[in-house]
Amino acid sequence: MTTDPAASPDAARPGPRRRGIYLLPNLFTTAVLFSGFYAIVAATDGNFDRAGIAIFVAMVCDGLDGRIARWTNTQSEFGKEYDSLSDMVAFGLAPAVVAYQWGVARIAEYGSVWGRVGWLATFFYAACAAFRLARFNARSGGADKRYFEGLPSPSGAALLAGFVWMLNDLQREGLRALILAFAVALVAGGLMVSRFPYLSGKDFNLNRRIPFAFLLLVPLGFVVVGSSPPEMLFGLFALYAASGPAVWLWRRVLRLRRPPRPAGGPPAA
Repeated sequence: MTTDPAASPDAARPGPRRRGIYLLPNLFTTAVLFSGFYAIVAATDGNFDRAGIAIFVAMVCDGLDGRIARWTNTQSEFGKEYDSLSDMVAFGLAPAVVAYQWGVARIAEYGSVWGRVGWLATFFYAACAAFRLARFNARSGGADKRYFEGLPSPSGAALLAGFVWMLNDLQREGLRALILAFAVALVAGGLMVSRFPYLSGKDFNLNRRIPFAFLLLVPLGFVVVGSSPPEMLFGLFALYAASGPAVWLWRRVLRLRRPPRPAGGPPAA
């Protein structure tokens, strides 16, 4: 009499849990962490151009690690937590330290009150980034993949670090420039914890047919950004940051213009 191997007790036991981590996606996550750390070190040394470039490099690596994990089917809880911690360093602490190092040392010359306003503004940004990342992790399961709730932390980092990079490149100094930098920190932090909808781009299908003219926009974009990276990158992310309130306002206007439904009857035509 033969026994069914599928019915044996040994076959019903789950295999031993694999130990270790997936190498490729976590290498890109480590690059995010390193770029954030390098941005802090560069800002401490006064190299704000390099600090800004490092944060944008972290953005590129952050956009790749998740996609590589999905393409290679190597998602893991470890990778999710590691990615969140690296994002906090690169997109929460690093931009705040860059703005602090660039501005607070100079704004203190105008009085101790301005110095306190400066470090409070940069801490507000860092706290909002932490809140934004925690909220994203808590709600990622049931969220609409087409939209982000609030400005994504990488975009907030690009907004703040890009503005400081632009001011440093243009050699703009003075109280007005410093106040603007800290105002950007407050605005970026507020948008991150807001409920404004932002397009995520996660539903973009690379296998879908696109018009040939669209391919011409790719090299054109590189040329435009390459002509003046600090100004162009800040301008692009400023437009993206403004798109959330604009979409929210447009939806409100459409809702107000919609005719009310008659009571007890079918919807108005």
